[in-house]
Amino acid sequence: MSDSLPLSAPVPADLPRPVSPRRAVWRALYRNPSALIGMALLLSMGLLAVLAPWLYPGDPLDMVASPLLWPGQDAAFPLGSDSLGRNVAAGLAHGAQVSLLVGGVAALVSLLIGSVIGAAAGYFGGWVDAALMRLTVLFQTVPSFLLVVVIVAIGQPTLPVIVLAIGLASWPVIARLVRAEFRSLREAEFVLAARSQGFGNLRIIVQEILPNALPPVIVTASVLVASAILIESALSFLGMGDPNVVSWGSMIGDGRELLRTAWYLTALPGSAIVLTVLALNLLGDGLNDALNPRLRKR
Repeated sequence: MSDSLPLSAPVPADLPRPVSPRRAVWRALYRNPSALIGMALLLSMGLLAVLAPWLYPGDPLDMVASPLLWPGQDAAFPLGSDSLGRNVAAGLAHGAQVSLLVGGVAALVSLLIGSVIGAAAGYFGGWVDAALMRLTVLFQTVPSFLLVVVIVAIGQPTLPVIVLAIGLASWPVIARLVRAEFRSLREAEFVLAARSQGFGNLRIIVQEILPNALPPVIVTASVLVASAILIESALSFLGMGDPNVVSWGSMIGDGRELLRTAWYLTALPGSAIVLTVLALNLLGDGLNDALNPRLRKR
C-alpha cells in the first residue's frame, strides 16, 4: 500500500455552500418585515398608476358628477367628488402617475448630476475636488425648496421644469456621498491593479469604483424619491404645479378651502402621499440593512 496522501480530500457534505452577495442581499431584504411592507405599499401605488388609464379613462379634470359627493354616497363615484364635480378616485389614480413620475425622474436627475460631480471630486482630488466642493456648498447654502420655487417661477410650471428644478436642488447630497466613497476606494488594491494594467481614468471610475460605491447611493435614492414627491406636492399646493395635470398636491390645494365641510378632499390625497413616503422610507431602511454586511449578519 502506498503511504502517500490523496491529492484532494473529499469535501464534507454538511459544509454550507457560499452564497453570492446578490443573493445574500435579497435574502436579507425578504427577511425584513418593514422592507416587505414598504415594497408591498410601493408596488400597490405603482400598480394603481399603471392601471389608471384603464380604470378611469378620460381626463381626470373633467366634471362628471354632482359637486361634493361624499365617499359612498354614489356607487359610481366610490370616493366622492370635489367642488367642481370631478371624480376623486380618478384624481387619485392619475395623480399617482404624476407624483411617482416626478419623484422617480427627479431622483434620477439628482443621481446623474451628483454622481458625476462626486466621482470627479473624489477620484481626482486637488483643485478639482476644491472647485467642485465649493460649487456643492454654494448650492447647499440655498434652501432646496426655495431654489425649486425660484426656478419654477422663472420658467413655466410644467412637469419637465418641475422635475429639472427638483433635480438641480437635490444633487449636493449625492455628490458628497459619492465623493466620500470614491476617496475611500481610489487607493484600493483593485484600483491599483487596474491602473497597473493601463486602464484609463474613465474606465476605472465607471467600471471599477462606481459599482462598489453604489450601495449607499441606492439607499439615498429612495429618500430622494420621497423628498421629490413631497416637494412637488408642496408646489402644487401653492398653485405652482402644472395646471394641465392632476397630482396629489394639487388635489390637496383644491380642497383646502373646504377642509371643514369636505375634509375627505384633502385627507384622501394626503393619505396617499403619507403611504408612499412611508413605503419609500421603509424600503430605504431595509436596503440599508441588506446592503450593509455588518447589519446583514445580525
